[in-house]
Amino acid sequence: MIEVVASMARGPVFLAGELMECLITFTNPMSHLSTSASSEMLAWASAQIHCQFHASENRVALPAQGNKQDVQAESDTVLIPSRGERGQCVLDTPPKILFCDLRLDPGESKTYSYSEVVPIDGPPSFRGQAVKYVYKLTIGCQRVNSPIKLLRVPFRVLVLQGMPEPPFPQDEEVSPSNPFLEEEEASRRDARPLERALDMLMATTSRRCPHMFNITNMRGKVAKFCIFKTVYRLGEDIIGTFNFSEGDIPCLQYSVSLQSEEEIQEQYQRRPGQAVSVTGHGRHLESCLHTASSHFSLPIPLNVTPGFSTDIVTLRWRLHFEFVTAREPMEPPTVLQNQSEVTVWAGAEHVDVDTFSWNLPIKVLPTNPALMFHQNKI
Repeated sequence: MIEVVASMARGPVFLAGELMECLITFTNPMSHLSTSASSEMLAWASAQIHCQFHASENRVALPAQGNKQDVQAESDTVLIPSRGERGQCVLDTPPKILFCDLRLDPGESKTYSYSEVVPIDGPPSFRGQAVKYVYKLTIGCQRVNSPIKLLRVPFRVLVLQGMPEPPFPQDEEVSPSNPFLEEEEASRRDARPLERALDMLMATTSRRCPHMFNITNMRGKVAKFCIFKTVYRLGEDIIGTFNFSEGDIPCLQYSVSLQSEEEIQEQYQRRPGQAVSVTGHGRHLESCLHTASSHFSLPIPLNVTPGFSTDIVTLRWRLHFEFVTAREPMEPPTVLQNQSEVTVWAGAEHVDVDTFSWNLPIKVLPTNPALMFHQNKI
């Protein structure tokens, strides 16, 4: 028996284009004091990254696939990383050999390092209602005269989509350089694309530009709404304020929900005009009758998927507002200036109301994976 342990010291979250590093340890757990202890021989071991795609048959109509053999013969020495997995393998990296002909004595361990750049042309990790994209590091090994055994390590991939282009390329011709630090600058140039992307991400989501909206229905103005920006990173709080003092129509209650919309591209929809799948990720509800102003704060969970688009599915984000307003003016309770007794105000038993909703599109982008060490949900 051989034990295989894979460890990602940096954590299981990576940006597309980032270098993944994993330590893989092979151990013969038998004690050398055991009478049945013997050395173990492994013919080979290799590792590679693959992305598995799965779609709901009730919502997605995919073109017919040819019959593929998914059976691994005992004598076969070819690693098929997606063997036994549901769905289709839409992306994989070339396998890397970790070793050949490894002998492990009882109680002995050997550790090997695997590194690979996460492909930049793949989709992000996503578990939707109709579509799933799952990334795994698959480690295959084979004992002599035995079938191949696979260890799959799931991890999460974030993809930067919808980012604005930089105003000009930061090449050597336009950026300042130091002729006395050529080696240091060469190493910086190697890491520059990922650093640029993270810098652009932070700059884009840190920029504040207040947006003002007049909330109205068919009877008149209800409130003025202000949101400080519409582009966010995972883990940020969405903050907005309402000014009801500028409204003509009394607002009894409002709610704000953070929602994602999963839309299947038209050519892959199972039914014409198929509805978009909406998922809620947080809700703020507040009663606001006779309230001059109010605010809300909705955190964006770290485990959700930022907006993206592929040939099959598009994921968008929005704030969904719902308002309950009175049809008739409602006078606030009056308190006399010199009144010393406690006044109790009872709300009306019956109020004729109108309800209406409004959707505000927003952008949700990834965050720096280094900030997500404690996020364990894949």
